[in-house]
Amino acid sequence: MINVSVFDDMSLCTDQEVERMIPLVPEPRRSEALGFKHTFGRFACLKSYLMLADLLKSEFGLEEFSIEKGEHGKPFLTDHSDIHFNISHCQKAIAVVVSDKPVGIDVESLRRFNDGLLEKSMNPTEKEEILKSEAPEETFASYWTRKEAVFKMQGTGITDNLHHILSGGVTTGTKVNREKGYALSVAW
Repeated sequence: MINVSVFDDMSLCTDQEVERMIPLVPEPRRSEALGFKHTFGRFACLKSYLMLADLLKSEFGLEEFSIEKGEHGKPFLTDHSDIHFNISHCQKAIAVVVSDKPVGIDVESLRRFNDGLLEKSMNPTEKEEILKSEAPEETFASYWTRKEAVFKMQGTGITDNLHHILSGGVTTGTKVNREKGYALSVAW
């Protein structure tokens, strides 16, 4: 079972909405959110937590939970090792996934990429597909988010295995939202 929630109405990313959400989250998350300088960081921190809480309640009946982070920053539920989740956000969207097996998610805004990043992150086949694409920014973002989702699922952080991470037999799914300007991938 995999369930994804996406929020992409960024017109609601306001100081007023941050103030409204603050009392809805427990203290550790409240402090984390208020530690961000800018409205977007605060908003994303609070909104992603509330999205996670909704998914955990609807999918697993969980009313209360606490989050810790592993060695490379992968979050996990303290008392529920059988429930997995992951969170990602960019300027265009916030995404949360829950599952009964290890899972990762990444969302990125569609944007130009430079040759250095292309060389560092893509293998020759991927580079060729990106460069021949009618929408290279979308194709690049699709590959990038798939790779990031796999790393997040594995809990390793980005390693130097960028060229071959997608050849390891992990299942991924990607959606590009051209209208809203982002790509989202899930790995399981």
